[in-house]
Amino acid sequence: MKQVTIGPTFEAWQSAARALLRDGVPPEDVVWSEGPDSGDRRSLTAHGTLSSAPGPGEASPAVRVPRQFVDLARQVAVHRDPARWGLLYEVLWRLARESPDRRPGPSDPAMRRLHAMAAEARRQAETGATPDLFGLTHAPEATPAAQGAAPFVPAGASLDDLRAAARQCTGCDLHRAATQTVFGLGPTDARIVLVGEQPGDQEDLRGAPFVGPAGEVLDRALAEVGLARDRLYVTNAVKHFSFVERGKRRIHQKPRASEIMACRPWLEAELAVIGPDILVCLGATASGALLGPDFRLMRERGRFVSTRWAPKTLATIHPSAVLRGKDEAGQTRLYQMLVEDLRRVAEAR
Repeated sequence: MKQVTIGPTFEAWQSAARALLRDGVPPEDVVWSEGPDSGDRRSLTAHGTLSSAPGPGEASPAVRVPRQFVDLARQVAVHRDPARWGLLYEVLWRLARESPDRRPGPSDPAMRRLHAMAAEARRQAETGATPDLFGLTHAPEATPAAQGAAPFVPAGASLDDLRAAARQCTGCDLHRAATQTVFGLGPTDARIVLVGEQPGDQEDLRGAPFVGPAGEVLDRALAEVGLARDRLYVTNAVKHFSFVERGKRRIHQKPRASEIMACRPWLEAELAVIGPDILVCLGATASGALLGPDFRLMRERGRFVSTRWAPKTLATIHPSAVLRGKDEAGQTRLYQMLVEDLRRVAEAR
């Protein structure tokens, strides 16, 4: 084991991390502790290159890492958890050494823990909170700024644990007006996952996805193609109801891009636990969230593609689109599109 003692600063950690990477020391062989800074000035530069001035006869190495990780590491460094240095080095090692398809992404447990530390550090800075000698945080009564769902997502949790944790999520402002969090529903071993946009009025009141009018359309289409709803996992890209009030009515309002991104860690955690064979994106919002902003639903619907979420991923129209058809003929045409695409899913099981 290699004992590494650093000053409690980002600069001290980056210097030590650079030396460890150069020597090929894996994270599990390093014990980190805090003490006087050694003064070594190797640096992880702002543009994302881990570099140092070479010694005599030494080549000038450079390790490319995402700029976002550099920014995240700076935020985590001001946290008081002594485990932060080892966690940062573990992620850095994987970014530098693993193949692109295995590098840690937003849903990785280590990355989620780092984001949670960074969010807590930001809240402390914004509210004037300070940790006491025992590491407990004391802050004035205030509502922290929304930082996204990542700090609320427990690492390595089951679906039941995720569902319970999601009830406490305040990662975006949608939780303020919504009745409750509406999490996904279905068996953990579901081989097919359906992802919609967000809960509607009835879903918000009842706490379950697709139980309103759009859910009735979906259930009818699933039955027509022979897919049992209770064997599927059904969820939404956004877990709180976004709406505007008109008199006594609550009218659906499309969630903002920032709200979709804020809620994304919940969806990623659900998909990571289930690991579906087939993933179905219902509507443009879910398709954009999982297939990218350039995806064009009406042009590309009904086609299977391989994604990191599932080997077979397909997009189709949202059941609510059927209800919005201009007339009966339009509704029938849209419904047949939905059935046609779901039949491809049923045949691909």
